Amino acid sequence: MSGRLSPIDTAKFVAAKRACDFVEDGMRVGLGTGSTAAWLVRCLGEMIREDGLRITGVPTSTRTAELARQVGIKVVSLDEAKWLDVTIDGADEFDDELNLIKGGGGALLQEKIVATASDRMVVIADKSKQVQTLGAFPLPVEVVPFGWQTTKALVEETLAALDVLGDSGTLRMNGDSAFVTDEGNYILDLHLNRIGNARQLALVINQIPGIVENGLFIDICDVVVIGHGDGRVEVKDVNTGVTQQDKIDFVDTENLFSDLGE
Repeated sequence: MSGRLSPIDTAKFVAAKRACDFVEDGMRVGLGTGSTAAWLVRCLGEMIREDGLRITGVPTSTRTAELARQVGIKVVSLDEAKWLDVTIDGADEFDDELNLIKGGGGALLQEKIVATASDRMVVIADKSKQVQTLGAFPLPVEVVPFGWQTTKALVEETLAALDVLGDSGTLRMNGDSAFVTDEGNYILDLHLNRIGNARQLALVINQIPGIVENGLFIDICDVVVIGHGDGRVEVKDVNTGVTQQDKIDFVDTENLFSDLGE
């Protein structure tokens, strides 16, 4: 493949590259799912090959696990690792308080479990994922297959009483069949348009029978690394309130794919 990237891929790449600064030798690292997280996995693989970095990775999906093994990352389960030094993952939306919507890739349950089992969560994203108010991106909710239509009806009834602009949900599909998560569950995508009180919504939705987990990540993310198409990055730390500006020297990325058979 060519080393030339589109502006959106450049933004994802530089965010992932900058986030590698949070990874130190010997760490146990949660590896997220999605296109931006895939850049991170490739960057870490390059550090293993070229710099001798030694880390243990805990992937949040089978897709990430396969890619991590391809690039040379030692992969273990969360039960084996027990606790993580850092988790680095993407997001579908994030606000100024670093609350997130995640689950566009269908791995929200494992992503939330891994993130909350970490000393620190770092989110990597391009600028388009930053919003004033969460909700434009459909909120994924993982549900058990048994009685999912009843669960959907209960969710929509509950949403009517909450501070959201929309109250409809759709079953996520994979072709002609329902999309199935790694845990064998379904996903309902809730079209809310605007979420007025994300904390309340997350708590209320999880009380409905049949709901496994929702894609709102509240008070979990510590740092967000925002990539731009020109190679600039912003690093926002919610704990210190500090925002740093940086620039990644853009290099030929072809070597990141050299052993992936692409």
